[in-house]
Parts: sequence; C-alpha cells; structure tokens
Amino acid sequence: MMRRSRSLLLFAVLIYIFLYLPLVVVACQSFNASRLGLTWGGLTGRWYASALQNPQIVSALKNTLLVAVVSTLFATVLGTLLGYGLARHHFRGTKLISRLLLLPIAVPDIVMAVSLLLFYSVLRQWTGLFHLGLGAMIVAHITFQIPFVALVVRSRLAGINPAIGEAAADLGASRWQRFWHVTLPMLRPGIVAGALLAFALSLDDFVVSFFTAGPGSTTLPIYIYSSVKRGVSGEIHAVSTMLIVAALLGTIVVTWWQARNKNLLLVMKPESHPE
Repeated sequence: MMRRSRSLLLFAVLIYIFLYLPLVVVACQSFNASRLGLTWGGLTGRWYASALQNPQIVSALKNTLLVAVVSTLFATVLGTLLGYGLARHHFRGTKLISRLLLLPIAVPDIVMAVSLLLFYSVLRQWTGLFHLGLGAMIVAHITFQIPFVALVVRSRLAGINPAIGEAAADLGASRWQRFWHVTLPMLRPGIVAGALLAFALSLDDFVVSFFTAGPGSTTLPIYIYSSVKRGVSGEIHAVSTMLIVAALLGTIVVTWWQARNKNLLLVMKPESHPE
C-alpha cells in the first residue's frame, strides 16, 4: 500500500512538472539578455520595460482586456439567467436547449470561427452593420462564453436545496426577494467561477479572435502569433510572464475570498443546543 502511494505521488509530481515547467522556462527567458533566447546572454530586466513601452504590445493588451472584460460581463449575466432558468423552471424544450448548450463547447474553434465570419458577412450584406473589429469580436466571445457560464451555474444550483427558497416564501418573501437574498448569495461562488472561466477563455482565445478581428483590433494572442514568425523575442516572454503572475495572483485572491466567505457563513450559522 505504501509503495502504491509513493508511485501515485511520483506520478502526480511528474504530471505537475510537465504542466508547469514550460511556464518556468518562459519566466526564465524573460530575464535572458539574448533577444531571441537561443543562448543565455545573462540576466536583464530590460524586456519588461521594453514591452511596456512598445505601442503595439500595449495596444494589443488593451484590446485583449477590453474584449475579455466586456464579453465576460455580458456572458456572466446571460449565462447565469440561462443556467437558473434551466435548473429551476421546466418547460417544453428544456432538454433540447440543455443539449444544444453543449454544442458550442463540442464544436471545434475553427468551425465556430468560420461560421461566425460567414454569419457576419451575411448580416453586413443585409444591414450594413457588423463590420469586423472589436465589436464583432466581443459578440463572438460572448457566444462561446455563455454555455460555460450556464453549465457552471446550473451545476451549482443542483447542489442548492429548493426547499430553502420555499421556506423564504412561507415567511412572506416575494420571488425577487427570494432570488436576491436567498438564491443569489448561495449561487455567488458558481457565478464567480463561471465568470473566471469565461474571462480565461476570452483572454486565451486566438482562433475566433483571428477570424473576427478587423483593422486596429489586434489582441495579444494574435500579436504573439504574428511575432512567432520572426522569432519569439524577450518582450513576448516578458508579457507572457506578467500574464502568468496576474493569473496566479487572481487565483490566490479568489481562493482567499471564497475561504473568507465560507468562514463567515460558519460563524453566522447558529449552533444547535439540545433542549
């Protein structure tokens, strides 16, 4: 039994090394004085300053954050409402909608990207709107973000007992009061998890962004892809390292926030005393 536990531990360590070693390599290359990182040229921090002073990188980073934040806000609201409706209200076509919800997740990115490009082309011919650019990119990101948020919220609702809301109704709470004061606080961890997942998907997306981007709407993944053809410079390593650090700090903050809310709920929970 002990030998098996050590084998599983060793296997887990190897998996983590395989996953995180490339990130460590990128972080180390961001301090390499050699421009393309083919050889070690000594320690330097100039790539960070150079990246922050590069107007193309700054513009791409702003576009990436703008698309990610706006699309996440809309996708979180719409996905939460969709997940809540599918979990709490049963109507004709519920099963069909639930199955169609998995379609954007199962369809390859390249198929969705081409479909959205053709759809925008048809709308542009009919209405003269929906030109390729940041607006079209935001709508495209919302399209593939909503199913992920809805699934996370619906799975969270599956663990919430509906009797809690019914008890609030017996005490005179209206439907809006039950949702705002009872369901929403318990649903908040699922909403936050869905929003973080949607934000990460938008931040990382390349294929859909590449097909829906227009002039002046280059995002960071598109910029990195175009830079790879000329060689990955130290500036790209520096920007990637800053994104890794930001993701790590965001994960730590969210974990701390969830643990804090859990501790508050435990403190506020009334203790049962035997009569």
